[in-house]
Amino acid sequence: MLIQLEQSISEAAKADIIAYIKNIKYKVTEVTTQRAHYLVGIGKSEFDLRPLGQLPGIHDIHRVSDDYKLVSRKWRVRPTVLDLGDGVRIGEGSLSLVAGPCSIESEEQMEKIMQHLVDNDVRLMRGGVFKPRSSPYSFRGLGMEGLKQFHQMARARGIKIVTEVMQVSQVEEMHDYVDVFQVGARNTQNFNLLDALGGVDKPVLIKRGISGTIEELLSSAEYVFSGGNEKLILCERGIRTFETASRNTLDLNAIPILKEKTHLPVMVDPSHGIGIRDYVAPMALAGVMAGADGILYEAHEKPEEAASDGQQTLNFAESARLIRNLRKVYAVRQELE
Repeated sequence: MLIQLEQSISEAAKADIIAYIKNIKYKVTEVTTQRAHYLVGIGKSEFDLRPLGQLPGIHDIHRVSDDYKLVSRKWRVRPTVLDLGDGVRIGEGSLSLVAGPCSIESEEQMEKIMQHLVDNDVRLMRGGVFKPRSSPYSFRGLGMEGLKQFHQMARARGIKIVTEVMQVSQVEEMHDYVDVFQVGARNTQNFNLLDALGGVDKPVLIKRGISGTIEELLSSAEYVFSGGNEKLILCERGIRTFETASRNTLDLNAIPILKEKTHLPVMVDPSHGIGIRDYVAPMALAGVMAGADGILYEAHEKPEEAASDGQQTLNFAESARLIRNLRKVYAVRQELE
């Protein structure tokens, strides 16, 4: 079960509620986030919720059978919408577009990409400064100095930054220069990192693991939420299957399933999802029609010269065309809903 406590609850009232839960043989965990105070009760015995719900200090109480309770839509029916400030919002009711290179490479590269985003009214830019690469000899990013420059240039243009954090030690030093922390597919079950991100007051975008299930993605989000951070975004980025015709298999089934199971915003990354430039646009459009709240894709002035993932990166003309079409398709979806 999940209990949301009144903001003004006294310690005595909270102690009475916890004692009641323990008395029915449920384990209780207290969770305090930026927005509310919760008690998560775990147990198997059947009991009547009504007497417990009438105790002083309880704002709301729900029976949630899912292992992921805090991110479940069974208790929070209204979808979560994240406000990043300056008119940038992520969640149901709008289509968020996030574009940029796989890796931040230079000031000149950032200048050109940011101008492309400004010209097309895109307010969120992706770009890695710490890159997890399969080969130790591949370009692995510009690190903190690159991020500081990225932040300075983005701020001057009203652009919000989405970038990947790789390990616990980076969370604190990156904090002031990031608008959205990204947890990549390789770190989706790095529970030490998820715990650390539970302690920050910044949105966290969690990508689905390379071979991860939908339930595992939701459990990863539960780690961050239970650590105190409700500002979460889920991202379907393709999974590894037996198919070899594409880099990954973009699981569009996951979009409506996630939208039913969780109140969190859901995005799609078609660049990693299929890994082939020619097919990124149609999969992005399909993601919108499947119900995604946003699209996260890779763009570069000259993809063939990109330091990483050029084969799945759109050039500026392709990107501009995709942006126009994404907005048209989203308008059609709204008419159909």
